[in-house]
Amino acid sequence: MIASYSARRPSHRLAFGLVAILPLLLAVCSFPVEAVAASKGSAAHAASPQKAAKRRSSANNEARELALKSNAALVIDQDTGEALAVKNPDVVLPVASLTKLMTGLVVVDAKLPLDEELEIGNEDVDTEKRTHSRLRVGTRLKREEMLLLALMSSENRAAMSLSRHYPGGRPAFLAQMNAKAKALGMNSTHFADPAGLSNRSVSTARDLHRLLTAAYSRPLLRRYSTTVDSTVRVGKQVLTYNNSNRLVRSSGNWNIELQKTGFTNEAGRCLVMQVNVMNRRLAMVFLDSDGTLTRYADAARVRRRIELDARNKPAPRAGASESASVVAAGSS
Repeated sequence: MIASYSARRPSHRLAFGLVAILPLLLAVCSFPVEAVAASKGSAAHAASPQKAAKRRSSANNEARELALKSNAALVIDQDTGEALAVKNPDVVLPVASLTKLMTGLVVVDAKLPLDEELEIGNEDVDTEKRTHSRLRVGTRLKREEMLLLALMSSENRAAMSLSRHYPGGRPAFLAQMNAKAKALGMNSTHFADPAGLSNRSVSTARDLHRLLTAAYSRPLLRRYSTTVDSTVRVGKQVLTYNNSNRLVRSSGNWNIELQKTGFTNEAGRCLVMQVNVMNRRLAMVFLDSDGTLTRYADAARVRRRIELDARNKPAPRAGASESASVVAAGSS
């Protein structure tokens, strides 16, 4: 350790150091005090305009600059196609429970009876990561309830049960998930399970934007993914489930139209959303965030930037065309 090493240094080394710097100390002490004061005063006078200018612009610069902390991100204006934030959009990463958005898409497009009762079986229990579930083996819920819990609360056993009760069983369901991914142009994506528990379920921010866009066109996915909370009856119990997205649960002014969260140790914390900010429909994808709140903070940074640009945007001149700006938020 550095501290203990310093304590053990021989005393003659310390003495040698003092002898070496003594002439410098004498030179400094002999320097005229008036010259030092004048020098400091001149430097302070010269620097004061720069400091003042820096203070005037610091708040605006801080608000305008994007410094996204997620390791991969993509924010797209859904109406114009403008890229507002781009960071490692083509890096292939595990996506955890974002997988369930594709699970929901397959279920809805299959047009199976939503009021059909499905049962949680032993095959639906997570034996890979041993995640907890309040849906015990033998629990029976309607397909629509399973879908709601999978999208709203990221219930793993609900997602697994949905896949097992698909025509042809889970193998056919997974085949359909990957077929849809290919049809959507998600060429860097592969789904290995319907819940996102497997590290082999991978995608990119760019591919997930395509999935988000497709899922948005299904009203049931929009409604279920943004439900704040819900109760389901399991036997004699009534269980309350909450949305896994804290922005949906908060009383803030977020206008979230579709969302899904995800987390595993390998994938980090992930978030996809379609939101409305200043009358702009934005698709947001944040992957591999380290901190508990990082993905939400990144979303807030983007929203503040949009709001700031809208307030500071000058009125367009007659006949002038507007040009779109692309903000690079880190490596692309």
